[in-house]
Amino acid sequence: MLSCLRLCFLSIMALIMVACSTAQPKNINNVCDIYDEYYDWYNASKAVNERYGIPEAVTMAFIHQESKFIDNNRPARKWYLWIIPGPRPSTAYGYAQALDTTWEAYMADTGNWGADRDDFEDAVDFIGWYNAQTIKRTRIKPHDAYRLYLAYHEGAGGYVRGTYKNKDWLLKVARKVQTQASRYQQQLVGCRKDLERGWFWRTLFGFNDLSTAPPRVPHG
Repeated sequence: MLSCLRLCFLSIMALIMVACSTAQPKNINNVCDIYDEYYDWYNASKAVNERYGIPEAVTMAFIHQESKFIDNNRPARKWYLWIIPGPRPSTAYGYAQALDTTWEAYMADTGNWGADRDDFEDAVDFIGWYNAQTIKRTRIKPHDAYRLYLAYHEGAGGYVRGTYKNKDWLLKVARKVQTQASRYQQQLVGCRKDLERGWFWRTLFGFNDLSTAPPRVPHG
């Protein structure tokens, strides 16, 4: 009886978690499509740019690499004998794959004590905060996604010491992040105007698709 109740409880909790989860965007390789699907994400990443000076394209490229926009993403577990779950390699979690200790430092420094790693707005603010700290220590340019990602992975101290130099796999990943950031930036050039006017049409007419043309306003 107790085992049945426990199973029911776990099933209910799993359903609640799924219901509260945000689905991965349908096209994660096009930032215009992402913002079209989740317009509040544009506002969140734009706020990061205004607050910390980190371009939206860089922030979104970090999320693309770290979690593929899956809100509850974690590093894969080790498995023993294919059936026994082992520990995860780190405490990384959420959109930004922030570690427990780093997330706690972020909350303490910003006063954002209610922040959640699986909340997009909090996650992108964390990325902006972290990169801003890195820039202060290393003088990396805000648009330099390649070097910022190296420091994101190694820490600002590790970046200064050059701990990434013999990690060919990490250099390759950082180049991917830079390429993705450049792609996102080019895409934003084509849709930013629609995004900027989007808040009005969405609020007034309920549009959720940038491809939907706003109604013509009669003149005279």
